[in-house]
Amino acid sequence: MGPKEFGLDSDTVDQIADQIAKVHEMGVQVCLVIGAGNIFRGLSGASAGIERTSADYMGMLATVINALAMQSILEGKNIQTRVMSAIPMSTVCEPYIRRRAVRHMERGRLVIFAAGTGNPFFTTDTAASLRAVEMDCDALLKGTQVDGVYDADPALVPNAKRYDQLSYQEVLTQNLRVMDTSAIALARENDVPILVFSIHKPGAFADVVNGAGTFTIISQERSATE
Repeated sequence: MGPKEFGLDSDTVDQIADQIAKVHEMGVQVCLVIGAGNIFRGLSGASAGIERTSADYMGMLATVINALAMQSILEGKNIQTRVMSAIPMSTVCEPYIRRRAVRHMERGRLVIFAAGTGNPFFTTDTAASLRAVEMDCDALLKGTQVDGVYDADPALVPNAKRYDQLSYQEVLTQNLRVMDTSAIALARENDVPILVFSIHKPGAFADVVNGAGTFTIISQERSATE
């Protein structure tokens, strides 16, 4: 949503699309899971009096709006893109079928997974871990508001400690809240490393893919030299 209070900011969407396009042009297979906090959050809706299951479904539908917007911008940059939704809505996008998604990626297309897991009570963090496992991804990259994992919100705590490397267990036991516990647990069970970086820094996505830039890596164990 960029500087707006809600909705889509075209400049921000284009900036993120540029980062994705740069990585795709490097020959890297990319699949995306996009949230919808800029439009609707299930928990916020539930706290406003909407029944939780309905609120979560509303949030999932909002992710489809964001996915279609990103697809349009990416295709404007000559990148073949497919949106696949966990909630079937064949008029606007494809239903999520794992083998079809794999085939799209084998053909050089970028795939956007929308509607989370298709189930209430699960966030897009968990959806990202699930799709990363299903697609046999080498890594799960979370583009977020800050340049890594901190022990407190750096926007509120100026001396918050930033981590370069963490184990899954440390994230869970320290309750660092970088992702849902179910997302972390699923990544740990399937040995998918998680890299957390700032989506706001131009070129950050490509830097992280190349092993450069600033990010926090979450994996099975800290290295022996840590």
